[in-house]
Amino acid sequence: MFKMYSIKDYRFRLCLYVFALTIIGIFVIGSAMESLQKKQIFGMAVGIVAMICFSLFDYSLLLRMSWLMYFGNLALLLLVIFNGESRKGAARWIVIAGIQFQPSELSKLVIILFFAAFFMRYHEQINTFRALAVTAVLIGVPLVLTLKQPDLSTTIATALIFITLLFVSGISYKIVGGAIAVGLPAAIVLLYQIMQPDQTIINPYQVLRILAWRYPEKYPSLAYQQQNSIMAVGSGQLWGKGLNNNSIDSVKNGNFISEPHTDFIFSVASEELGFVGAATIIVLLMLIALECILIARRAKDLSGRLICCGMAAEIGFQSFVNIGVTTGLLPNTGLPLPFVSYGLTSLVTLYMGIGIVLNVGLQRKKY
Repeated sequence: MFKMYSIKDYRFRLCLYVFALTIIGIFVIGSAMESLQKKQIFGMAVGIVAMICFSLFDYSLLLRMSWLMYFGNLALLLLVIFNGESRKGAARWIVIAGIQFQPSELSKLVIILFFAAFFMRYHEQINTFRALAVTAVLIGVPLVLTLKQPDLSTTIATALIFITLLFVSGISYKIVGGAIAVGLPAAIVLLYQIMQPDQTIINPYQVLRILAWRYPEKYPSLAYQQQNSIMAVGSGQLWGKGLNNNSIDSVKNGNFISEPHTDFIFSVASEELGFVGAATIIVLLMLIALECILIARRAKDLSGRLICCGMAAEIGFQSFVNIGVTTGLLPNTGLPLPFVSYGLTSLVTLYMGIGIVLNVGLQRKKY
């Protein structure tokens, strides 16, 4: 279970990047909503303990419990649908033993671990129709359960993580090319159908979000969140207005930014820390993802590579979507910024994932 590892193989650099980013997030959360700052500090403390424990736990033993984790994950996602706590029309949280958490955040880590074990075991058959069909069913069930909450943004993020795992597992380029040839036109047709007034593919409020993003002048009551966020990002200029400032021209101080501690925390960081602070956050996110990829290159087996690449994909895709929304590059959707946004489930789960990546690094392939 716990092995004797060499301290020189421990990637302290990765830990430093994660700690620095989390601390920045704690300061920005304190400025956005002071009452939540202590909870985020507590989340970081729990996360560090979890990271250390998982970094010393042999990930190969962890993967032996992959099926147990998979079905446990399905049970939690079902529990959310039937007995979850609703907020703003979505049931995404459950309470067990007095602890409230969001299973869809944990689901992303479980899916990375499960398919790391699955693709490792069936690596030779991955390009067969039977293996791909079974894989589609296995990923389809948790995706549908997540979508039913409803949580489209997390469903898309999880799907992108899975696609990354499938690609790294060694799927044939012929299959990839075929999927692109079929999927790209299908995506265009789907987007066209979604934009029709009588469509039933996605919920009406989701269509309105897309329209408000595309035509903000026609939907001012729906586009104001992103428009105010873009204004906040630009108003920070080079050095920002400072944390906890009392500036009367602050978009945040005027309560014009929705969800400033979660979905739109990057706009708060940009306004108060300026371009320098925003760029620092982006660089740290990039360095964390890059470290995961570098560890993957030295992993002792395919499952280790998949775990590292899966975590890099989660951090990379989620960061791109969150920052894309706050800067107006993407339609408004709710995804937290890794290690920065408020959310104990997200924070602790990410630390757990980083801990497993560190363990992969401790068992790296020797040359």
